[in-house]
Amino acid sequence: MPPWLQGLLGLALLAGVLGLLGMGLVQTGSPLVLEVDGQRQELRTHAYTVGEALRRAGLDLFPEDVVAPGLETPLQPGLVIEVRRARVVHLHADGDAHQLRTQAATVGEVLSEAGLQLGPADEVWLDGQCVEPDTSLWDRHLAAGDAPSSRGGAGSVTRNDRDAPPVVAVRRAVSMILDDDGQTTTLHTMSETVGQLLQEHGVTLYLGDEVEPGLQERVVAGGTVTIRRSVPIEIEVDGRMIRTRTRAETVSAALGREGVALLGKDRVEPGLSTPVRSGMTIEVVRLREELVVEFDPIPFKTEWVADPEVEIDNIRLVRAGEVGLTKRRYRVSYENGEEVQRFLEDSWTERPPVTKTMAYGTKIVIRTMDTPDGPIEYWRKMRVYTTSYTAATCGKTRDHPRYGYTRLGWWLTKGIVAVDPEVIPLKTKMYVPGYGPAIAGDTGGGVKGKFVDLGYDEGKYQSWHWWSDIYLLTPVPPVNKIRWILPDYPKYPDRRR
Repeated sequence: MPPWLQGLLGLALLAGVLGLLGMGLVQTGSPLVLEVDGQRQELRTHAYTVGEALRRAGLDLFPEDVVAPGLETPLQPGLVIEVRRARVVHLHADGDAHQLRTQAATVGEVLSEAGLQLGPADEVWLDGQCVEPDTSLWDRHLAAGDAPSSRGGAGSVTRNDRDAPPVVAVRRAVSMILDDDGQTTTLHTMSETVGQLLQEHGVTLYLGDEVEPGLQERVVAGGTVTIRRSVPIEIEVDGRMIRTRTRAETVSAALGREGVALLGKDRVEPGLSTPVRSGMTIEVVRLREELVVEFDPIPFKTEWVADPEVEIDNIRLVRAGEVGLTKRRYRVSYENGEEVQRFLEDSWTERPPVTKTMAYGTKIVIRTMDTPDGPIEYWRKMRVYTTSYTAATCGKTRDHPRYGYTRLGWWLTKGIVAVDPEVIPLKTKMYVPGYGPAIAGDTGGGVKGKFVDLGYDEGKYQSWHWWSDIYLLTPVPPVNKIRWILPDYPKYPDRRR
């Protein structure tokens, strides 16, 4: 057998012996239990300490990992070694990114280990969601992925590579000073604009309030937001009530900001220079004046003149009358459209009236007429309303001392008639067709105007109720006893005496 083959066989035999010895050692090592992050394994080892046993098991440790009992603890058969692996957390804060291993259970504990303190309104985010500091790191993370496991080599439990470490981020709030009409407060915010900052802190803005910088301006750390508050006021003008808020200092400025223009003699209460105060009412009274011209007609008068060329009971128009005109000029004052004062400035006659002139005839023509009672001579023909009466119908009882007697003291009989003395003088002689000759010897309370009541003896009464022509007989009475112009009444004679 060649020497090289003998050497090769010797090496193979040595390797086999060593293998058998190694298997024996494994089977004869001390038994123990290794629990890594809750997962148990039973092992046998010839190590003398916990740390040596873990190294022989291929379990790499980090300073943040927790081992119980300690690494220098001597091994005893049946010993349980518990390993709690520190977990990786990514931390972003104050512009820096950190990766740390931690035994922390909550977000707040991670921040505490990293020496980070939260200020007012600072936000903590876990895996892209805003959370509270006491939020569990691992419950939220486990909900999004697989359960974490031990890390190690052969014979160890390893973390699933698909599980990404949780990411904790700190967003620092910006502080600004709020000057709200002189009252200052420090506000902390994560908002980007001034408007969002005020809304976040429940600051109510009203119409007319002024905010500087503007609501759309970006928040600046350490800056100041100033609010100049408006006050509520009411403006009563032109029949309407304007309820608004203003920062104007005076009544005049408040009206200007609301576009209320003052015209002419408009009055403002309170005055224009009055300082504006909360809840005040400003009244604008619209004042205007105008000249008003009124006129009244002046009725014309009618005058009558005698005309000897015209026969009696005839008239003619000499000159037509014209109505005159009087004018008055007033200065009228109005407040809010209602008249409050009227002052007479002037009055004058614009056009005087023109008197109407009528001519009445005074020419008397004596005429004759044949009648059943013989020819008569008369100087005037008159149309009157005729009625009839007796002593029994004249309104006196038979035992009255004046029963049956007329105004002139004559005993009433046919031929005596009652007249209106203003039209036909008493004792005037006349002729009444159908009645006969008569004389005016009586009057009556109801006998007015062109009205003649014909007398009759009792027992011989005849009723009259119609218009008749009567004739006044000669001689002609004196001129001063003649009524040249006769009245038009009665239209509806009243027979009451």
